[in-house]
Amino acid sequence: MNVTIMDGCTACGACEAINSEVFYVDTIAHVNQDAVERYEQDCIDAALICPVNAIWIDEL
Repeated sequence: MNVTIMDGCTACGACEAINSEVFYVDTIAHVNQDAVERYEQDCIDAALICPVNAIWIDEL
């Protein structure tokens, strides 16, 4: 699974609230790709809850 933060991220922190080991926010959200495999369901949940749909998930 590959997780990408798309343009339009408002840095609201919703993704970081779901899992701060995968997502961290400063002016935009960032993804720790090394943690994605361990927390795939959290990545999916974050993508679903993102208010601006800025989290893109690719299944590899």
